[in-house]
Amino acid sequence: MNKYPLTLLLLMSIILPVQTSLADEDHDEEEYEEISRINDNLAAEVDIVTTIASPGTINQTVTVYGKITQAPEHLNVIQARFPGVIQSVKASIGDIVKKGDRLITIESNESLKTYSVRAPISGVIVQRQANPGELTQERQLLTIANLDTVWAEFRIYPEKQSKVSSGDSVKVVTNKQQIHSNVAHLVPALNNPYMLARVKIDNTKLKLSPGQLAKAKIYTDKFDVGITVKKEAIQELGGRLGVFVKEDESYEFTPLNLGKSDDNLIEVISGIKKGTEYVSKNSYLIKADILKSEAEDHD
Repeated sequence: MNKYPLTLLLLMSIILPVQTSLADEDHDEEEYEEISRINDNLAAEVDIVTTIASPGTINQTVTVYGKITQAPEHLNVIQARFPGVIQSVKASIGDIVKKGDRLITIESNESLKTYSVRAPISGVIVQRQANPGELTQERQLLTIANLDTVWAEFRIYPEKQSKVSSGDSVKVVTNKQQIHSNVAHLVPALNNPYMLARVKIDNTKLKLSPGQLAKAKIYTDKFDVGITVKKEAIQELGGRLGVFVKEDESYEFTPLNLGKSDDNLIEVISGIKKGTEYVSKNSYLIKADILKSEAEDHD
């Protein structure tokens, strides 16, 4: 059930906005205080939430794009030690094998004796080019991949390269999963106009597949600031940006001078003091009510 159409209707019908007319002898224009009074019980009903303006840390990030790749050290291509005829193959694509498992039996051309080819690593069979009766020749027979560890590789173009360093914290998003890690390496991408930021990922539980597209936010710097408010609290009213400050059961729009920001917080340079209580969630309901009341009074 969608809650907000009902709560918005309640808000529009019950909240009583305070409007004052400031008329002088020379003007007939009316100005309105950008303020509404809302009973605390109603505010709770429509999920209007307040927070205290406080010091915080603003994280600067760079957004980059790339994909999940196979760890090259965990990919093994199996070939025959001696030329011969393949007698049997005990592994198919998709089979999970353990290090030391017997995979192929081959009859040597020289000795006419059979020998076994065993799995050099644990993993999953991802390619098979061997069948009984075939000659081994000098070709790949099986390929094993261990996906317990994968890498995310992100393109870093020249305009961003001065901001990104090895060791930077990073949040990787792929297949609706979020992974927190660090940039392990910055390496040149041969014949491409960018570098690669490589991020190592423990894949034992995530089950990511090489080739999946990925997005990342690399945390490049951070700033401790004196006053912050939540970014979702900011509203635009009358061409100004600000928040709704709560005092008793009144909510008044207060313009702010804003500074640095990240995904969650924004710095307040001036406009409110530390400790001010402001609407941090669903402030758009208050804005909608003020605009509606103002429009009605101008009809």
